[in-house]
Amino acid sequence: MIDKLSWVAAYPEILLAVMACVIALVDLGVKSPQRGATHGLTLATLAVVALLLGLAASGGQTIVGFGGMIVSDPMGNWLKCFAAIALMVTLVYGRGYASQRDMLRGGEMFSISLLALLGMFVMISGHNFLVIYLGLELLTLSSYALVALRRDDTAATEAAMKYFVLGALASGFLLYGLSMVYGATGSLDLAQVLAAIAGGEATLKGSPQVLTLGLVFVVAGLAFKLGVAPFHMWVPDVYHGAPTAITLLIGGAPKLAAFAIVIRLLVEGMAPLAIDWQQMLGVLAVVSLLVGNLAAIAQTNLKRMLAFSTIAQMGFMLLGLLAGVAGGDASNMANAYGSSMFYVVTYVLTTLGTFGVIILLSRQGFESDNIEDLAGLNQRSPLYAGVMAVCMFSLAGVPPLVGFYAKLSVLQALLASPSAFHIGLAVFAVIMSLIGAFYYLRLVKVMYFDAPVQTAPIEAGADVRSVLSLNGALVLVLGIVPGGLMALCAQSVAALFA
Repeated sequence: MIDKLSWVAAYPEILLAVMACVIALVDLGVKSPQRGATHGLTLATLAVVALLLGLAASGGQTIVGFGGMIVSDPMGNWLKCFAAIALMVTLVYGRGYASQRDMLRGGEMFSISLLALLGMFVMISGHNFLVIYLGLELLTLSSYALVALRRDDTAATEAAMKYFVLGALASGFLLYGLSMVYGATGSLDLAQVLAAIAGGEATLKGSPQVLTLGLVFVVAGLAFKLGVAPFHMWVPDVYHGAPTAITLLIGGAPKLAAFAIVIRLLVEGMAPLAIDWQQMLGVLAVVSLLVGNLAAIAQTNLKRMLAFSTIAQMGFMLLGLLAGVAGGDASNMANAYGSSMFYVVTYVLTTLGTFGVIILLSRQGFESDNIEDLAGLNQRSPLYAGVMAVCMFSLAGVPPLVGFYAKLSVLQALLASPSAFHIGLAVFAVIMSLIGAFYYLRLVKVMYFDAPVQTAPIEAGADVRSVLSLNGALVLVLGIVPGGLMALCAQSVAALFA
């Protein structure tokens, strides 16, 4: 049933879809190689969408639309708002880079980016298996196209092929799992799936074994989308091969959407099976922390190092998700999932700053993607070295930066449980963070204490300089006063259980 409330629930998605088409048409008349008009219209669209979503999220209302197929709630609206801002920052950083590499010969980078964001919005809003899957496919298909945008570049084309093949496999996993859950519960609607599972065998349409097997495939599909080990094979290759601006687009905002579908499917749809899926997430988290941190130490390529760092960071985020239910006690759910949301939001903020500096240092015919390329950066530009250092210290979890409080909130959620398993995981996570600090601090040492290899001047527009400075300042300020963002995440997640 489609009523007025349905249109209210879906207006950000409708606005984004319309503007993606409008921008594609407007670009036909743009002759500038920098695509100034297209770029400006895209940023204006994202700013308006982010503002509207922020206002909707502040209202705290939950609206269900299209017969329960989508939901507009505070958690979803904040995540969509942050995703729109992340894409806006990505396009500001990446425009000069893309122009130098002939990626703006048409305006498709802008319209496909908006379609990728639309996919994220649908994933975040979806309250039905098919809607979530449609959003996921729109995001992944747009991502494949963006990675291959430099069609004359062998590395980018190879990365796109790997991403496409492995992405298709993961989509098959997820779809197969969802079909088995549908077979066991008789519904595609998350609320009805939850009711069927909560009622036990009396309300299930199929056998519990089919439901459990479906859950395994769903978790495997979600693990691929998050990029956690052992489903991480695509992450280093795609991060390395894709143009750096597209690497940031893939490594930033989509993490927010991936977190949202984990909450929608596992918490809102299959919370009674928490004991089962928490054990799986525990294994994924441990393996990710181990593989990510140890493999990152061996890397000389900066983008590959950050790819393995991402695997470890997502493993840490999973620790919050598996602390929600302990021994049948679900009282820690809002605290645990709120800490994971805080972690993923701050991770995206830090990633934007990190890749922003790498994009800035790249120039025509030169990719600044090796660790040695940052040698002596402090002597060339104290500002950019400072932003990079702040982001590295934050990812390492050094106080008083925001990454420290993100890690602390996840560890507090784990330690709120009396379970020895959770306490053991917290100790393991701290040890892995200490190991991870090595490769983050190595980068700081290279920037401040090594002699410069590159002497070319660093050229950046006023917009890039100001956004990058603000980005670095936010990583520091949100670390000093993290209370506001922490409360926002906790309240928006708590609204799910109200």
